[in-house]
Amino acid sequence: MADRLGGCLCGLVRYKLKSEPEAIAVCHCTHCQKQSGSVFSFNLIINEEDYEQKGQTLVYLDTGDSGAPSYRHFCGSCGSPITTRASQMPGKVLVKAGTLDSMDGLQPQIEIYTDRSVKWLHPIDGTHRFPLSPG
Repeated sequence: MADRLGGCLCGLVRYKLKSEPEAIAVCHCTHCQKQSGSVFSFNLIINEEDYEQKGQTLVYLDTGDSGAPSYRHFCGSCGSPITTRASQMPGKVLVKAGTLDSMDGLQPQIEIYTDRSVKWLHPIDGTHRFPLSPG
């Protein structure tokens, strides 16, 4: 497997993924909608040791439905969301797939918070759907 590369819009933050993702998830929660500025967030779940970043991110401390904190990392210059580190997923990094240089070969496996998805968006073929987070 070749390393996957990505980064923010302005290029100040760059990263490398040194393994294939453990899971590929689309999240429809309202927090991901607001952070992405879109109808969902497309995320790769990676082991922390397989994520390598150059450049600094700012962090927004978010609180999800569970009440547990999530740390949303973004570029302080252009605002691109880069990663989320959820306290309920220690040792994992949720990488925002839209910041990859190429999304070739990536297919979502699950959709979460589908009870909050926009009504005109059809289910993604081949995904397992959960009205809330499966965790």
